[in-house]
Amino acid sequence: MACLKKIVFPAAALAAFLAFYACSEKDDSKPTRSMFIMNVPARVTVYGASDAEGGRIADAVLNEWKRISAEYSFSEPYGSTAYLNNKAYGEWVKVEDELLKLLSLAMDYYKLTGGAFDVTCGPLWPIWTEAASSRIMPAKEEINKALLNIGSGYVQLDRARKLVRFTRPVQVNMGGLLRGYCFARAYKMLKELAGDKYAVKLRLGGYMLAYGRRNWSYDVADPFHDDKTLGRFFFPEGALMSSSGRDHFVQIEGKLYSHILDLKTGYPISDFSNMIVYFPTMENDEYLPSVVLAVMGKDKAFQLLGRMKGTAAVWIDGSGDIDVFLNADSKVRWEKSRRFF
Repeated sequence: MACLKKIVFPAAALAAFLAFYACSEKDDSKPTRSMFIMNVPARVTVYGASDAEGGRIADAVLNEWKRISAEYSFSEPYGSTAYLNNKAYGEWVKVEDELLKLLSLAMDYYKLTGGAFDVTCGPLWPIWTEAASSRIMPAKEEINKALLNIGSGYVQLDRARKLVRFTRPVQVNMGGLLRGYCFARAYKMLKELAGDKYAVKLRLGGYMLAYGRRNWSYDVADPFHDDKTLGRFFFPEGALMSSSGRDHFVQIEGKLYSHILDLKTGYPISDFSNMIVYFPTMENDEYLPSVVLAVMGKDKAFQLLGRMKGTAAVWIDGSGDIDVFLNADSKVRWEKSRRFF
């Protein structure tokens, strides 16, 4: 299962924001907008546009991301997800097309991964929030109790009538879907707002979308050393999605744990630091969220990517060792950091 919710405290949030700026390339001369969305730094840079035009494009994208966050983030008390979680147990709830689409995707990913990706992870979230705050491992009894009310099989969708019902008191948390969905929405917007005239770089936490053909690059950070990288992707355009990163780890009783949970146990997945996946386009939603691939394990994830044209990926295990996947038709070039030669 993937129950994604980053745990950020004020000092950590400030440090992450400053690090995000420090690691970004110098875009001062380009129209740029930045803010925090979904507890991670978001940044839009428009190349070749005037300040007014670039700002208009950047603001449109960020406003759309804020809307998605407000509607569907698990922690938003007045959004559509909260309303569904409060009302859907035992009764059919009418939902809008967008929420129905997200839930349908979640069910598809649940089947694709054999249940490893599951958005009904709501009961586990407060347990691990408290664990991250107290830095004390949750009691196994508490975890097992939460697992009783987890399972996408308890979510019923009536797509024709746009109705949703829970047959047990589950809660959906679509954090694992929202960043990818933000990129899919932004890509469609940029086709209209930027067209072939401008190139645009979008960052949302560890996610990056490069719109327009350019010599783009993406640094893969060392999850255990803030000032080091493992290597760099070079590519003409496309999207990269990151499943984790050091700023997503939770330290409990002196040990680092991933923020991605294993549905079978209710505990963080083991021997995993990060997975970064490249997709050459967001056209027609031709992508999979990196967390969906991560919970499948390296071998199954790479096998699936092998059937998706132009993809590439880096898997980083719990010790920081890396495995690189490049499809034969991929236009990506991978360059390992010098210290690994």
